[in-house]
Amino acid sequence: MSTIAIVGAGKGLGAAVARKFGSQGFDVALIARNQERVDALAGQLQGEGITARGYTANVRDPQSLIAALDQATQELGLIEVLQYSPLPQKEFLRPVLETTVEDLKGAVEFSIYGPVAAAHQVLQGMRTLGTGSILFVNGGSGAKPSSGVAGTSIAFAGETAFAAMLHETLKDENIGVGQIIIPGAMGEEGSTKSPAAVAEKLWHLHTHHDEFRVYAEELPGSWEPTAS
Repeated sequence: MSTIAIVGAGKGLGAAVARKFGSQGFDVALIARNQERVDALAGQLQGEGITARGYTANVRDPQSLIAALDQATQELGLIEVLQYSPLPQKEFLRPVLETTVEDLKGAVEFSIYGPVAAAHQVLQGMRTLGTGSILFVNGGSGAKPSSGVAGTSIAFAGETAFAAMLHETLKDENIGVGQIIIPGAMGEEGSTKSPAAVAEKLWHLHTHHDEFRVYAEELPGSWEPTAS
């Protein structure tokens, strides 16, 4: 049985992705800061016939994230798919002239240290399986920096660079690394930015390892990384 670990799992996108991958036979590890919430979501999914368990971690604390992924692996099996999609904190969304060193420190911990720790933790298991996917979910500033949200623009640039390098490095090992850009807030049901629509795009990235980036909604003039 395959396992997907969703870092930053919530009742919107996390639940939609859990249902999409669960319908394809995946067990689901739900990782977030609040144990009660992930346990409640796991209970809902179990009621729908999906094997799911909740785990607590703070992505700004790499050791807690590593521990949660390790526990999920022990209980559910090797992780074939890792989704990194926690929601940025408000202090990361300030204009550039109001963004302090402390704001950037938090953003870097959130969007660079966290993904690096998570990716390294699951990679050996993917190599053992002979396949896998690491999927990054970012806002519009992950593709087009904005002076209005300086923290995420700077930190997402680092996350994107890390993801693009992983994509290039792992493509010959049947391990896909992809990124989806979601400008603004999630959309209503039926829109291209709805949780269900985004979940479908993440499934597409999982099944098309040659692709690096897809958009929930196209951005004009977006910067593209060099990885194909």
